Amino acid sequence: MPTKNIEKIAKDYNDAYKKITGRVVICGGTGCIAGGSMKVYEAFQKEMEKRHIGFCLQITKDCHENYLSLSGCRGFCAMGPLVSVGDIFYTKVKPEDVAEIVEKTLLKGETVDRLLYHNPVNDQKAKTVADIPFYAKQERILLHDCGRINPEDINEYIAHGGYAQAKRAYTEMTDEEVCKEIIASGLRGRGGGGFPTGKKWDLTRVEPGPKKYVICNADEGDPGAFMDRSVMEGNPNAVLEGMMIAARAIGADEGYIYVRMEYPLAIERVRTAIKQAEELGLLGENIFGSGKNFKINVMEGAGAFVCGEETALIASVEGKRGMPKIKPPFPSQRGLFGKPTVINNVETLATVAKIMEMGAAEFRKIGTLGSPGTKTFAVTGHIANTGLVEVPMGTTLRQVIDDVAGGTTNDDGTVNKSAFKAAQIGGPSGGCLTREHLDLPLDFDSLKSAGAMVGSGGLVVMNNKTCMVNVARFFLEFTQRESCGKCVPCREGTEQMLTMLNDIVEGRATLKTLENLEDLAKAVQKASLCALGKTAPNPVLSTLKHFKEEYLAHVVDKRCPAGVCKALARFEILAQKCKGCGMCKRACPVQAITGEVGKPHHIDPKKCIKCGGCKSTCKFGAVVTGA
Repeated sequence: MPTKNIEKIAKDYNDAYKKITGRVVICGGTGCIAGGSMKVYEAFQKEMEKRHIGFCLQITKDCHENYLSLSGCRGFCAMGPLVSVGDIFYTKVKPEDVAEIVEKTLLKGETVDRLLYHNPVNDQKAKTVADIPFYAKQERILLHDCGRINPEDINEYIAHGGYAQAKRAYTEMTDEEVCKEIIASGLRGRGGGGFPTGKKWDLTRVEPGPKKYVICNADEGDPGAFMDRSVMEGNPNAVLEGMMIAARAIGADEGYIYVRMEYPLAIERVRTAIKQAEELGLLGENIFGSGKNFKINVMEGAGAFVCGEETALIASVEGKRGMPKIKPPFPSQRGLFGKPTVINNVETLATVAKIMEMGAAEFRKIGTLGSPGTKTFAVTGHIANTGLVEVPMGTTLRQVIDDVAGGTTNDDGTVNKSAFKAAQIGGPSGGCLTREHLDLPLDFDSLKSAGAMVGSGGLVVMNNKTCMVNVARFFLEFTQRESCGKCVPCREGTEQMLTMLNDIVEGRATLKTLENLEDLAKAVQKASLCALGKTAPNPVLSTLKHFKEEYLAHVVDKRCPAGVCKALARFEILAQKCKGCGMCKRACPVQAITGEVGKPHHIDPKKCIKCGGCKSTCKFGAVVTGA
């Protein structure tokens, strides 16, 4: 099928868009959908039909009314479901709020103040996105269109400049020129390793052979990470365009998007985007009349974390068990089905067209000298505003946590910036950053020097009530479970490390245990075959380095300073809070609590079995877990 004229598509769309009377955008990302945004979307349709207000669900030349559309993830997950009417931005919208929004905002142009974002710092309400610090302090390049365009309408993507750079690559540039442009930009792989993208492309380009492949690694498996999912849900065409440009650069005629099956919405929207691109002739044969072909297949992974490693991913696509291989040969030499292959992650590929649009020199002005551009982070944990953020490389940890994400919170959700204890960056493969790292620039080289890594961009913030030994155990338990079992250091080493951590948190460990744990972690790090095994000890080694006193407290004093480890917990009753009601006494199954009615009670630590029944029963907060 001949490629349709994308300039005409853009003009027709923009001409039609100018005729609509208003636009309502409901966030259709997974986070907001989980919060009920689809019910909000349906409520808008019903309310507008009830009031005989004309609306369309897709922009066409016949649409002269209000445009009601879904968008991808807007990043501000803590405040969802999100709705914008024109420039007015509403948070935490429920279906029962819709009638008031239609009446006041859509019909009268007034705001519904109670639905505006309330800034807890200055007690002001934000009417637009620009007024909200969470957005104002980001630099959204990759995420610019996520939340703005309808991810299921390729025409809207084209109207915003989409596929123009793919056309340029296929009709105006040689394969070498495309590679040089990306090399000049300094773009480094956003999947964790940080290898120069343009160099990877060029290495594949010069390999002989008529058959080559491009693979998009969308097997995002880090706990707390959702960057790739959000991009695929919010702007799938950006990923396709990036793959097309990569294919032009290396001479590939086929590509695969390997996405984990736990991402059903992302899969659906990517497949919709591929179908629409094929209908327009953007994918298929003789793209842009260049004589070159490119098709994209979607493969659903079964959720194995190890398949995020490129050689294991290739094995999985080939229908084999996902297990890593020794390198060299590298995928650029012998990859999928033995052919030269480029593998990039979602964020890397979705950035490519933006780089070509703005120019390599302009892109290099953002970020740092060694790590140009921006990086998305999925910020979760004890943080005021969980969500997806995009900041220039080199932005400090403090700026991301305090300025963008609103600051660390106490367990009850109140903001307390001084409560920050640590942040796990890079998922289970990453490391722990502490208060001394708050002003550390978040870029590939700075994080590596601190014993951590950017990884895919997961950032879990922890407050001072967090047990770092338990955190290390959580991440190691994940990697141990996800080990493919191929090499002994990873298969056996992670299991033995986990056994030692269990001994520590359950009070059976000795100082020799700590010594053995550190030695084994370093051995696993050096001897494992792939990146999963080599990085699995990172959370253990980084917490041992920065929180050694917590490990010693568990081992020597048999106590958990954070009061998290149940086997080492010390329950006590605060006399000043105890009302002497006797509820805790009646809840104790071993009669470890004594005291008279109306007077402070006491827990006998020798009898206490640490079941926690007293703490959950007390209504006055008098029972606490002592350090």
